[in-house]
Amino acid sequence: MGLDAGGWRRLLGYLQHPEQVARFQRLCGVAAAARPPSSPLLSNGDCRRHAGKRNGVACEPAAPGQPCGDRPAQQQQQQEEEEGSAAWPRPQRRNSLNAAEEEEEGAGGQFVVRNRLLYYLFSLGTELGNELFYITFFPFWLWNIDPYVGRRLIVIWVWVMYLGQCTKDIIRWPRPRSPPVVKVELLYDSEYGMPSTHAMSGTAIPFSLFFLTFGRWQYPYAFGLLLASSWCILVCLSRLYMGMHSILDIIAGVLYSILILIIFHPALDLIDNFNLTYKYAPLFIISLHLGMGLFSFTLDTWSTSRGDTAEILGTGAGIACASHFNHMFGILPDPPLDALPFSPPAITFNLITRAFLRFAIGVVVLLLTRAVLKACTIPLACKIFRIPCTDIRQARKRMEVELPYRYMTYGMVGFVALFLVPSLLNYLNLS
Repeated sequence: MGLDAGGWRRLLGYLQHPEQVARFQRLCGVAAAARPPSSPLLSNGDCRRHAGKRNGVACEPAAPGQPCGDRPAQQQQQQEEEEGSAAWPRPQRRNSLNAAEEEEEGAGGQFVVRNRLLYYLFSLGTELGNELFYITFFPFWLWNIDPYVGRRLIVIWVWVMYLGQCTKDIIRWPRPRSPPVVKVELLYDSEYGMPSTHAMSGTAIPFSLFFLTFGRWQYPYAFGLLLASSWCILVCLSRLYMGMHSILDIIAGVLYSILILIIFHPALDLIDNFNLTYKYAPLFIISLHLGMGLFSFTLDTWSTSRGDTAEILGTGAGIACASHFNHMFGILPDPPLDALPFSPPAITFNLITRAFLRFAIGVVVLLLTRAVLKACTIPLACKIFRIPCTDIRQARKRMEVELPYRYMTYGMVGFVALFLVPSLLNYLNLS
């Protein structure tokens, strides 16, 4: 029995309502930290040494003549029992470019965690969709496991994230409001919420890995499917836990990602072959990614979306161009088809040591590349477009600075990751 139009609207409204997110957070042991009024505290001279706060949480009103925060032990013990022995306040993760504005506006507020295990678990889940994960996971896969799978996985990742970010800026639905939602993370709070790009990448990356490796590597089908499903579920639930998305944002992100995979997965052979063999592929790749960026960088206000999109496109262009030059110079050649399927190697001390050395050397090179490009491109863009460079934070929010800095820096990081680092590892006999 199907739903009528009114039924669908009620269902969508239910899935988008912030109370459902707040309910999930309470179920997982997250609550807003209680803050009594601070004005009576600040009027008491005894409160000056506390600055109105203790351990980052506002002090509670004291009894007459009693110093602020020095509550009777019985009251303090009672509160600890009510909150639970594992209750603890934590500051939110913020983006470095808008942290000051959020502090001034009082965005988020502090919160209390009553289940540390879930906090760490969902913090891991949300990191699976952040820059730190991408800049470590993709290079590790390229240098230590399978470059063939790695470069195709990055093609999928670029398209999924690009379309997701563009869709956010077209739909412009806000994130769940606070209260009732507790903002455990504020890193991407300046972006719109529909669809969840964390849910999109958390669906696309594990299932693309599963489809690209099964049959190429020998492992049980059920193991691969279970791992991909667990990865996806962890990332999706982590966004509810962090208070960053509604249930509808998550569902839309997963379905959108599946649609993109259905369309682009069959075309991966064609795209990869073009990047490797077409004579003018680098010129086409750079032009395409720049064009995609110019099409999407029309925001009504600044948010982390623009910089993230430029990073994604730059990384994709750098990896694709490096693939072309690797094919030209015979670096990281694809194994012959008769060598398939691969068997996972035995885990030995020598294997772990060489993998660690490859990863450590490669990461150092990537970090140096990013630092040098960042130090050069930001002042250069400021000089070219005559933008004051005294406040780097504000300068980086300007499109004329942010786009060249992000695109050129991460484009070079992607190129170095797949071309220069493998060449260096080969020279060091670590390939």
